[in-house]
Amino acid sequence: MEPILFVVLLTAATGVGGLALGGCLAALLKRESPQANSLLLSFTAGLMLSIVALDMVPEAMEAAGGKARLLLAPGLLVLGFAVTWLLNCWIDKSAHHEDKSAPHKCACGHHDLHTAGIVLAAAVALHNVPVGMAVGSTVAVQGVALASVLAAVTIGLHNLPEGMSIAIPLLHDGSKTVSAIAVAALSGVPTVLGALVGYFVGSRAPIALAAALSLAGGAMLYVVFFELLPEAGEQWKSRWPILSTVVGFALGVLLIFSHGHHH
Repeated sequence: MEPILFVVLLTAATGVGGLALGGCLAALLKRESPQANSLLLSFTAGLMLSIVALDMVPEAMEAAGGKARLLLAPGLLVLGFAVTWLLNCWIDKSAHHEDKSAPHKCACGHHDLHTAGIVLAAAVALHNVPVGMAVGSTVAVQGVALASVLAAVTIGLHNLPEGMSIAIPLLHDGSKTVSAIAVAALSGVPTVLGALVGYFVGSRAPIALAAALSLAGGAMLYVVFFELLPEAGEQWKSRWPILSTVVGFALGVLLIFSHGHHH
């Protein structure tokens, strides 16, 4: 098989396919009870926290290298959070301005969940560009090799919880199952584009990689702390959602470290 065809098929299967499969799992696990919804949202928040804290941020710090990593990665993490916050405020303001008859709290709640799904999709898409570049670079250097397959399989495993995290808010906001899965799958397309860039360039641009991962991580943190966890708390005021968050975080740790930390 031609290396470039191998790159496209491998990253499409694990990038797009992994996120779509995560969306399918979210649809299968979705329940109508507020308690189940709360536990699922909390669980997803825990998964996302582990991915940001133990995967994306460390990789961004490593990519930045030297003294730059002490400021660049944390600084852009905060910037990603702040930009997402400001964008969400603007979207909410526009939505409430258009629909003055709707109760403020209700409109905000439903709109926030939908926005959470879209923001996560954008963050995952941004994250998947450098991830794809890593696979493309590996193939460029080593050709069609086991290392490339392992790197892509790791992407697929990481994309399962990310696909769930995109689909769950959309499903709870009333989106159709097919639409939620499609949004999750589309956020994997940049994996293929990134892989092609990585293949032709042959190596990653460290600062660009660090910036992309940090900004995406900040956007995900916003969704976790301002959208998923508050919504979970509103649906079920109990300590069980907190335990669900811890379990989600623990599963993320297992996925990240049992299959290797590097993409």
